[in-house]
Formats: sequence, structure tokens, C-alpha cells
Amino acid sequence: MSTSLPNPELSRRGFLAGTAGAAGGLMVSFHVPLAQAQTSAVRADAPEINAWVVVKPDDTVVIRIARSEMGQGTLTGLAQLVAEELECSWARVTTEYPTPGQNLARKRIWGNFATGGSRGIRESHDYVRKGGAIARVMLVQAAANAWGVPAAECSAAAGVITHTPTGRKTIYGRVAAAAGQLTPPDPASVPLKDPKDWKIAGQRMARLDTFKKTTGAQDYGIDLRLPGMLNAAIRDCPVFGGKVKSFNAAPIMRRAGVKKVVQVGPSAVAVVADTWWRAKTALDALTIEWDYGPNAAISQADIAATLKAGLDPSVAATSVGNSNGDAAAAIAGAPRKIEAVYSYPYQNHATMEPMNATARWTPEHCDVWVPTQNGEAALAAAAEASGLPPAQCEVYKLYLGGGFGRRGRSDFVTQAVQLAKAMPGTPIKLIWSREEDMQHCFYHPITSARLTAGLDAQGNISGLHMRISGQSILATVAPQAMRDGKDMVVYQGLNPSGPEASIGYSFPNLLIDHAMRNPHVPAGFWRGVNLNQNTIYLECFLDEIAHATSQDPLALRRKLMDKHPKHLAVLNAVAQRVGWDQPAPAGVFRGLAQTMGFGSYVAACAEVSVSAEGKLKVHRIVAATDPGHAVNPQQIEAQVEGSFVYGLSAALYGEITVKDGAVEQKNFDSYPVMRLAEMPPVETIVLPSGGFWGGVGEPTIAVAAPAVLNAIFAATGKRIRELPIKSQDLRRA
Repeated sequence: MSTSLPNPELSRRGFLAGTAGAAGGLMVSFHVPLAQAQTSAVRADAPEINAWVVVKPDDTVVIRIARSEMGQGTLTGLAQLVAEELECSWARVTTEYPTPGQNLARKRIWGNFATGGSRGIRESHDYVRKGGAIARVMLVQAAANAWGVPAAECSAAAGVITHTPTGRKTIYGRVAAAAGQLTPPDPASVPLKDPKDWKIAGQRMARLDTFKKTTGAQDYGIDLRLPGMLNAAIRDCPVFGGKVKSFNAAPIMRRAGVKKVVQVGPSAVAVVADTWWRAKTALDALTIEWDYGPNAAISQADIAATLKAGLDPSVAATSVGNSNGDAAAAIAGAPRKIEAVYSYPYQNHATMEPMNATARWTPEHCDVWVPTQNGEAALAAAAEASGLPPAQCEVYKLYLGGGFGRRGRSDFVTQAVQLAKAMPGTPIKLIWSREEDMQHCFYHPITSARLTAGLDAQGNISGLHMRISGQSILATVAPQAMRDGKDMVVYQGLNPSGPEASIGYSFPNLLIDHAMRNPHVPAGFWRGVNLNQNTIYLECFLDEIAHATSQDPLALRRKLMDKHPKHLAVLNAVAQRVGWDQPAPAGVFRGLAQTMGFGSYVAACAEVSVSAEGKLKVHRIVAATDPGHAVNPQQIEAQVEGSFVYGLSAALYGEITVKDGAVEQKNFDSYPVMRLAEMPPVETIVLPSGGFWGGVGEPTIAVAAPAVLNAIFAATGKRIRELPIKSQDLRRA
């Protein structure tokens, strides 16, 4: 079996370089050598069968989960896959996180620790299933050895091993210690179950983390308490690219509970105190003089003008993402042309739990406790900030109070370690204020798009050109992942083919290109990433063409989808469920959208009304998703519903703006999110067609906004091309 793993003698420099892409949100798939997962350190009280499975004498099964849990259900889904192949009792299952340091020490046996891009299950399902299957084989072999019978005569179900000829039985807990001493079988010799035979995976299982979260017992990073711990509040320069010029710590040091005032990096100052509130109020009283740097005069209008210039057809594109035929000639020779310009703003991740991390540093070791989407990137950041080799650092992952891509970055880990280094041996818990969190994000990138279509005499699209002007995420967070200075992540949902995010339509002549424009505000991976705006641009423009040519929006899409059956299947499912061919209720109007992203095919129909005063009400969302395999249908439904909360919040309210180089929004009063009363019911159709593994956390976010925008046009005759909707006048044209 082939492997693609780093050298076990990996240097600190090599480790940091190797995890840089993951720190930026890029997910790399690893083929994990499960035969190497054996450890000689088998404990009698909790024997490790392999890296994935620990069985206690009381028959409790501990399944190790390398991916992070942030409310998306990955922890439960992965545990289901392991338990399915392990043939244990689901009632006996619990979970734990291995640490990134353990992963490094054991030659990255758990593979990728990064959690993002809806990849938690779809990129690790094979090797975690193998982990469960191999552990089952070893447990059965241990029982057979104890009985002196061939393992082929034994079977396992619900954690009980049975010798079929005699009926003898034993439980996993009794043979776990012996099983942990066996040499694992060759992974290639252990087959996996056909999904049609699943009994635990594929079922509507309750999430393993639900109980503690509903009772309030679940601890998050912000809840951590350690003996002797101090607390820190931090303030960074309001303008990205600025730095600290000076500050006067003397008056602050006289305040009750204050222990230290520390400059953190070139651009931030923190106060350490016995409580966070004392640290925060002392920081508020601290006089800091900033050097705002070269970006202090930049306004939102300047950024908009930069993007507008990139839309000029005479401006050369930075890259081409998708093309066939000769779109320019087809459009130039068409008897009719339609053109529109759309734009999408900066948006904040707005996690309920602000960024935080706790660190303890000594000259010999550095420990970090942090809610992170990328444990290995956090370990790399800790090693870099501490000045210690990765082997002398450790990261303990905690539950995340929201991630959405923001916690794939480790800037707050770096800050916590720098603070801990200033006070050796003392645990320092750094918590960002909401204002700090709002104004120092890696934001959803700002982009604009000009779409031009040429139409023939019958109203058919003869050529389509989409020019995207705007920010590159990779240029900010992972420039080493770019190809000759080009960011191909820009084209999510518009790629010509492939399993990740490909276009669902065929055009006789097509050109999709990008004019890269990178303002000073840093961009990052935001739940759904570039699929969000690209789906708005394409789906709303197709709706414009349909109405301009007196075609039914569904019929136009179907005509363009004859070579895209999976896209068409989810679109048809939504149309059938909503009753597209029947009139909507009086005063209610419908809009459609579909896309493919993160390995899954999704579609949605929104039903909305708009009052005479221009007040929007979303009455209903019908959404279909084909993720290939459905590990937990109940969790998929919850994810789809949650994605519409996020997607509709972004469409209705999400906008970060810049004035004098700084972000204007400071808290939820100026960056609102959807309230419960605004949320429509979501009807989810799960259509697992098999044969592939898609994600479910992000794809349906992308169809939320365009479905609603298209329904708004049907209701009002107004085409909204610039988000958020809150800034638009929705009164009838």
C-alpha cells in the first residue's frame, strides 16, 4: 500500500513549512498506514487496539477522532463509521481527541487534523473505517486464540464475539488487552462493508455531544480553568498593516489585579490580570499611540473602485478558470446581449465564541489549549512563537463555539504563546473581546462580477463571459498554494469538471476569468468560501436571462443541464417538492438556485413575500442535497437547516465596511444576524446516489441567497445585484 507521509525525523522548519498550507485552510488527503498504528504502550486499564480504537474492561469503546467538532456533527459521523466496521454497541461508544503532538510523534498516524471545506468525513472515511475493521479483526482473533479455535469460526456483533459452532461468547472488554498485543493484519486484506449493509452508519443516530451542550455542561475553550491561570485582553492596531508606536503602562500597572502589560508582536498590546474583566477594563484605559501605516486613508469607495477597474474588458485577466469555444466572438456576433454586474461584500465569521487560547511556556516545553479547526497548524504556530521544536510543544484541542473557517487560522494561538513566554510557567488565557473579534478577522473576500451573454434569435445562450474581479484568499493565507500567481480557488462552483465544485450547465461558448485585486483587508476561508458569491452571480444571471427571454427559470436550467444529471436530479427534486408547476399561495413568489460544491450536489427553492412597504418575509425553503453517501441523515438535515441560517444571515445583513483603513463594524448591533422569528422552515430532501463522498456543512449555504434573490425579483420586479439585502429598497418597481 502506498503512503504519502512526512519523514519521521522532520525538522522544526520542515514541519512549519509542511503545515503552512493546512494553516490556510487547504486540506490535504493522506493515505494512513494503519498497520503502523500499533503501539507497544498497551495499558491494562484501557488497551489500545489501534490508533482509532481503545476498549476498556467495562466494554466502553473509545473512538479517537482527529477532526474538530464545532457543531457540525463530524465527531458523531466519524464515530459511526468506525463503530460500524468495529461491530461494537453504539450505546457503549465515547470519543476523545488525539493530540497533534501525538500525531507527529507517531508519524502522523491520524493523518490530517484540519477540519474545513466539509472534508471531515469525505476525506477520512476510508481510513477511519479501516481502523474500525482492523480493530474488529484483532478482537475476534484474540478471542479465537483464547478458545483455541480458527478465527473464521467466530463472528462479532454489538461488541459480542461468538464462536458459531459452540455458541461460546465473550465481550470486547475481556479480550482487548490480548488484542492490543497482536500484529495488525494487512489493511488490504480487510474488506469494508457495502453501505447497503450498514446498521450504525447511515442511520439517524443522536449526536454524541448533544447532551452536554443542551445542559450547559460542555466546556469550550473560553471556559477553561487551570491552576494559577491568569487572563489577558488584547488590542491590535485598528488599521491592518499598522503597528504600535508607544504606550504608557505605568498607570495601568497600579490598577487592581493587573500583573503585566505586554506588547504582542509589532501591532498589538495586551494586559494580563487575575480576571479577564480587570484585564479588559485596564486595556480600555491604556493610552496607545498607533502608527496606522500606509492604509490609513483607504475607504470602502476606494476598494469598490479597485474592483470596478478589474471588470473593465480591456484589463487583462490574471487567470482563466473555465473556457470552451470562443465566447468573445459568439457574444460579439449575437443579435442580442444581456449584461449585469453583481457584487459581494466582506463578511465576518461572527462565531458566538470569540477567539481565545490558553498557553503555558517554559524554556523546556510549551502547551496550548485551544478551540481550533486545525490542530497541526496550531502546533506549528505554537512552535514558531515559542522558539521550541514541535516535539517540545503540545496542543490540546477543545470544543469550538463556532468555527466557519475562522479557527483554521492560528493568529490568536501565536498571541497566546507570546504572552505566555513573557510570564514563564504561568498559564495565560487570552480572550478577544467581541470588538477585537469583529475588527480583526480574516474576512470573506470581497468580489464583483460582470456577466455578459450573447443570445441567438430564439433566445438561446450562444456565449457567456463571466469576469470576476476581487480578492484571492490564497494570496493572503497560503501564497505557496497558488499556481504561477493564480488562485484557482476563486472558481469554486465554476470549474469545468471534477469532484470538488464544478459547473452544472453546458454553454456552447464560455469564458470565466479573474482579475485579481487584493485590498489591505485580509481575506480568509469563510463557510462556503467562493462558492457563495459564484452561485449568486451565475444563478441570478440565468434568472435574468430567463425572464428577459420569457422562459420559465426551471425550463431554462433544464435545457442547459442535459449533460449534468446529478445537478438536474436535485433541481428536479426541489421543483417537485415545492410544486413548481402549480401556483404559489397568493402573494408568495418563488426562486430557484442550484450548484455543486464540496463534493455534493445541491438545489433550493425559496418562497417569499414582499409587503407594499418593502418588508421581506421568507416563508419556506425547500432544499435537496446529494452527498453520495449519507452517514447520518438526521445530522445532514440539521446541517442543511443550519447552513440556511448562515446563508440567509449573510444575504440579509452581512456586510463589513472600511473607513480610514479600519473596519467600521464593532459588535452585533452593527453586524446583525438572523433572529429566530425571521427563520423560515426548511424542508430537506436527502438524495444519496452513492458512488462518491460529498460534504454537507457548506454546499447549501451557496443556494440560500440566490434562491431568495430570484424570488424577490419574481415578487417585485426588482433585481438585487448587490448584497446585503438590508441596504436595498424592495418596494415594487
